[in-house]
Amino acid sequence: MAYDYDIIVAGGGIAGSLAAAAAAKKGAKVLMLDRNDRINVGKKTNWGWVCGDAVAKVHIDFIKEHLGMALDYPELDLKVDGVYVLSPDMKNKMLFEGAGFSLDRPKIERKFAQFAIKAGVDYKPEHEVEGPILEGETLTGVWGKDQDKKDFKYTGKIIIDALGMASTLRRKLPINEYVERDVSIDDIESTGRYIYTVDELSEDERYYDKKNALIHLNQQLAPGGYGWVFPKTQNRVNIGIGVERKSLDIRNTRLSKKDSLHKLIDEYVAWNPVIKPKEVDNTDNNGKGYWSVAVRRQQDSLVWNNYMGAGDSMAMPNPISAGGIGPAMTSGILAGEVAGDAIKENKVTMDYLWKYNVRYNDAYGSKTAGLEVFRIYLQSLDNELINYGMANFLTKEEAVQISYGLIPEMTMSGTLMKIMKGVQNINAFNNLRYCVSTMKRLNGLYANYPKDTKGFKAFKAAVSAEIKDAKARFPPMPIRA
Repeated sequence: MAYDYDIIVAGGGIAGSLAAAAAAKKGAKVLMLDRNDRINVGKKTNWGWVCGDAVAKVHIDFIKEHLGMALDYPELDLKVDGVYVLSPDMKNKMLFEGAGFSLDRPKIERKFAQFAIKAGVDYKPEHEVEGPILEGETLTGVWGKDQDKKDFKYTGKIIIDALGMASTLRRKLPINEYVERDVSIDDIESTGRYIYTVDELSEDERYYDKKNALIHLNQQLAPGGYGWVFPKTQNRVNIGIGVERKSLDIRNTRLSKKDSLHKLIDEYVAWNPVIKPKEVDNTDNNGKGYWSVAVRRQQDSLVWNNYMGAGDSMAMPNPISAGGIGPAMTSGILAGEVAGDAIKENKVTMDYLWKYNVRYNDAYGSKTAGLEVFRIYLQSLDNELINYGMANFLTKEEAVQISYGLIPEMTMSGTLMKIMKGVQNINAFNNLRYCVSTMKRLNGLYANYPKDTKGFKAFKAAVSAEIKDAKARFPPMPIRA
């Protein structure tokens, strides 16, 4: 058949713009569709670009290496030295991730879109993709409504889905063994945040650190998730929380409360003695918002027949931190490069597109199943056990290893046994050892990610079995019965 485009990218956010640019730089004829107008390209919701806006430096370097694109202020709003996690009692603080940036999200989205346009991408704003065009079991295009609410249809040899977690493409694919159409609610966190201009800040780095991003673990304040305080320039902060539905329900029942996400965010802001909000910084109508984030491993396969997915549409945010910007950058570029090569070589089948699965696994994805299990383990601990565990179970070096998806040795030493107080702590430590051994097995599976479609079914079954066992062993328990 005659196609309108070589490649259609659905969604103009970070993953979509970078995928479109990378494919166009390979010489492909690329269409990028985004439901927003030009000034609001990549906007998630009427509330704005709801996100913590933090990204590690390695992902910014990845963009420069692959696309030759330099980023600086104002899109890189503030450089931070690292991300630190604090225990509920605020007595223990561990490095979670190294140097990075707090972004000006609307500005960086616009920069990426302009970069794609300059690379030759045909960009159509105010075009909302509502579903796939299918020829049997093959994806051949997309349909939807334009700015005048008129129907459109465009065909392409490859479709890249960058529509986000609620993607209308992924959810309307035929049932298949490669790409899951839905994400379990147990693997989703509800998040919300403010961007505040604040009065002069006190010097207490447990609550605010002008050089580092802070994450607060606290099962009463943010059940099943965490709170964050990320610094920005001009006396501003990005402050918010993420919660998991089951954990919130258990917490409310045990405390005889009916707190909502909205109420918990305001309580978290009030709990922080350093943050004294002056006003919401509503630049670009982006000062306050709520959204949902997948916190599991990425989809076991990112490709199907002429279909590729990138960013949140493939459940790519880090399972522990819910950070999705870095994976979106990496996946968008790799999807665009592989798609562009497929067009050059006139090989657009799933067998060729499988290269994207392998490349993303090598670049980032191989650690995420292990991190998913660690997230499940953390959600099974109450504040007392988190406090004790951060003080006694892991050294700071071991905690850093786990945060990067590496596996420390976990031995039950005699010294550790002596400092244990109570069976709850011993059980929690034994569960941590089980968790780490599961992470090790999963890392082994991903180290041997199938190089083609032939070994995929067995790989997926093995991964699913490990995750199922972890969920059965570690049910959410934010408040102990």
